[in-house]
Amino acid sequence: MSSHATPSPRPATPPRLTSLSHGGGCGCKIAPAVLQEILRQHLPLAAPPQLLVGTETSDDAAVWRLSDTQALVATTDFFMPIVDDPRDFGAIAATNAISDVYAMGARPLLALAIVGMPVGVLAADTIGAILRGGQEACARAGIPVAGGHSIDSVEPIYGLAVIGMAHPAQIRRNRDARDGDLLVLGKPLGVGIFSAALKKDRLDADAYRVMLDATTRLNTPGPLLAELDGVHAITDVTGFGLLGHTLEVCRGAGLGARLRAESVPLLPGVRELAAAGMVTGASTRNWASYGAEVRLRCADPLAQSLLTDPQTSGGLLVSCTREALPRVLEVFAAEGFTQAAVIGGMHAGEAGVLVE
Repeated sequence: MSSHATPSPRPATPPRLTSLSHGGGCGCKIAPAVLQEILRQHLPLAAPPQLLVGTETSDDAAVWRLSDTQALVATTDFFMPIVDDPRDFGAIAATNAISDVYAMGARPLLALAIVGMPVGVLAADTIGAILRGGQEACARAGIPVAGGHSIDSVEPIYGLAVIGMAHPAQIRRNRDARDGDLLVLGKPLGVGIFSAALKKDRLDADAYRVMLDATTRLNTPGPLLAELDGVHAITDVTGFGLLGHTLEVCRGAGLGARLRAESVPLLPGVRELAAAGMVTGASTRNWASYGAEVRLRCADPLAQSLLTDPQTSGGLLVSCTREALPRVLEVFAAEGFTQAAVIGGMHAGEAGVLVE
């Protein structure tokens, strides 16, 4: 791994990792409306025919066709600490980055580390623990960390660039949902709310373990689901919240979506934390960016906070036929995702989301 700096000795009083960043996990993402404005100024070049997936629909990774039977999938993801334990932070960030490859229906091949650390503030063993957590997550995915790059930065940043491979026919984009499809969510929501509680010392040890289990669980069902004929679209739910990523599916497909708030799985205790005000600033920014495209018709007063909550290493969102649903749920269950649930469906009409 190339480097621009050498870590300094351990500071006298090690700081909390989360105290060094203005935001944590996928809550660090630029707000959707701001990102759209930035990208509006970008003039895309004519895409070569080998580029099967680019920037056109805000999909999870780029896809380059190598041959009739092989397509290369490439992505990158990194963020600032969502937890204080360095090894856990590395594991969460790596799991989150690898998820984008799984969400395309591909299997990961290798990763490159992206490291930015305040070397005058964090000790070498702390930085090493972050990298070790990431390496352990990659090992669970069966891939090596084959290199990377590091810099001295004001805030701690860690993530991966990940390369994967899939058959071109098994690539699953976020834009290919169809009228009548059901929507299945693979993981419960609430990571952003849990992280806000953690930063305010309001998250107990049991809840922390629940959050860690959710955020370090690899989205391995992705390539297995892509082998099913009735699975039309897959994405993963991260910083824009469930509503934001559902809207990306709607816009790409030119369809509307209807979600049942009571069917959306939640981490245990998340409703109580949300009611106590443990909501991230990213959730507010998310709603400001896309709330005009959402109709909230459910009676739940917490629905907006829960459905805009930024997820870090969140679950897969799958659009599939009703006939494929039993097999989809079987795949999720076999891979350990026992809380996967049908949360709504797609329908013809203007792109937007109705929450009932």
